[in-house]
Amino acid sequence: MRIVLLGPPGAGKGTQARRLAESTGMNHLSTGDMLRGEVASGTELGLLAKSYMDRGDLVPDSNIISMIQIHIGDPAGVLLDGFPRTVVQAEALDEALKQAGTPIDKVVHMSVDTDELIRRLSSRALCTDCQTPYNLESSPPAVPGKCDRCGGAVVVRDDDKPEAVSNRMNVYRQLTEPVLHYYRSRGDVVEIDAIGTPDEVFAKLSQSIGAGNSGRPSN
Repeated sequence: MRIVLLGPPGAGKGTQARRLAESTGMNHLSTGDMLRGEVASGTELGLLAKSYMDRGDLVPDSNIISMIQIHIGDPAGVLLDGFPRTVVQAEALDEALKQAGTPIDKVVHMSVDTDELIRRLSSRALCTDCQTPYNLESSPPAVPGKCDRCGGAVVVRDDDKPEAVSNRMNVYRQLTEPVLHYYRSRGDVVEIDAIGTPDEVFAKLSQSIGAGNSGRPSN
């Protein structure tokens, strides 16, 4: 299967995508994680990406498309998290899938109201060494500011700080919402309400793609 998972920053796409990938065996492609890996490695793309990400802006389409096309033909199936973010990317993805003979099976939109998104984003933190994620409200590190796993510094990412969050929401409304209209015009979008516990949201997501209790797509 080829599934596109869409939603605003803080909707829980990453958490649910990782869980779905584990239960189905699909390859979880998170452009955010891939780009942060490039940043951590200090690659040319990483240095370019960091200047955009720190402001909460989007990395140029050409760089994202080149990175994602390397993995799009995975025979295990692909779960796209955070891509496409623009109509140009959506059109490029359609063309890549057409050439590979593997069209999109589902487009799932995870919707969350703005106040809830801001609360979620301001609570997120990350270990700067091992990249373990934390929620400062529901699952903070045992020692404030110190990673439970490796002892590294736990900080709020620059793109989750208030000024960047505000910019990210504006960017999402301006550039990514048109992607929803692009897919909706073809009747490809399944809507789920992403409010609730992680288990509740996962149940909704699994149902939306026709998966059973294990999360595996049913035939």
